[in-house]
Order: sequence, then structure tokens, then C-alpha cells
Amino acid sequence: MPVMMLASLSTQFSDLLEPIAAGFRSLGTPEPIVHWGHPLMMGIVVVVLGSYVGLAGWRGRLVEDKNAAIKSRLDHRKLAPLMFLFIALGYTGGVLSLVMQQKPILESPHFITGTIALILLATNGAIAATAFAKEQGLFRNIHAYLGSAALGLLFLHGILGLKLGLSI
Repeated sequence: MPVMMLASLSTQFSDLLEPIAAGFRSLGTPEPIVHWGHPLMMGIVVVVLGSYVGLAGWRGRLVEDKNAAIKSRLDHRKLAPLMFLFIALGYTGGVLSLVMQQKPILESPHFITGTIALILLATNGAIAATAFAKEQGLFRNIHAYLGSAALGLLFLHGILGLKLGLSI
């Protein structure tokens, strides 16, 4: 996508979200919370919940003890949808935070990695919801590695977000 087209799309999207951002700005939220609230909350979600969900998924696949494996799979199955929900809401909050700060959106590597990670996690959820009943091996392997890749990307996303936060 040409740079001018992306800048135009970014401006249009910002203009669309500006009334919502203005409403939040009118609440008088302190600037440090607007600036660092998204990274702090998403850092907790990714590091704590994301790590646990990923570990539980792998433990469910790898541990020898049947009871421990079943517990890990159940934990993974219960918490992964919540993790996705929190990440999707955080994605929305991050975009809104940039609009509130009147900074460009859609243009940073942080935005790109966040978008890709959200797509990977949504795809992974769809695989779990539809394909597991039909086929045990291939789709479970794809699910495990795709989820791990998404979590790895989210850690890179956090580093890029810190760089973005320090630059604005």
C-alpha cells in the first residue's frame, strides 16, 4: 500500500474515532495514564495470562501424567478465549489511546505486529472451535505452533510498543 494512501486511511480512521477520543479526553484522565495505561495493562495480559495459556496448552500436549494433562487442557480451553478477548479490547484501547494523544495510527511496526497477532489468535481460535472435532493430529499441531508464534509475536509487539511509547 503506497505511503500516501496509508496516511490518508490513517487520517480517515483517526477522524472517525475522534469523537470517542474527545469524550475520553473530557474525563480529564492524567496524561501518564493515557500514554502508559495501554502498555501496562497489555503487558500484564500478555506476560501473565498469555504465558500461562501457552504453557497450559503445551503441558496438555506433553506431560505424561494424564490427570495433569487434562487439567492443563481444561485451563487452556477456559482461559484462551478470555486472553483473546482482553487482547482484542486492548488492541482497540491502544488505537484509541493514539487518537486521544493525536498521534498517527496504522503506521507503526507496533500497530502492524498487533494486527497480525490478533489475526493469528483469531485464526487459532477458529481452528480450535471447528477443526478439532474432525481431525486430531494436523490441526492440533497447527494450533499449537500458530499459538506459540502469536505469543512470540506479542512479545516483539511489546518491545516495539515500548519503543513507540518512548518516542511520543
